[in-house]
Amino acid sequence: MEKLLLKPEEVQEVLCIGRSKVYEMLASGELPSIRVGRCLRISKISLEQWIKDNENGFSNKAQMA
Repeated sequence: MEKLLLKPEEVQEVLCIGRSKVYEMLASGELPSIRVGRCLRISKISLEQWIKDNENGFSNKAQMA
């Protein structure tokens, strides 16, 4: 069965960025997350959408402004 929720460390590997940057993006709300108890998880679908939204180097927020 394919995972629906990813750990921040798995997102780090997918995006090829540092651990601190992933947590910074989660804290700012740039990257949507789900809290399961004390754990943060990122929906695979949300991550794929975030990647699509940022393909050209612009976030949704920048496009909406």
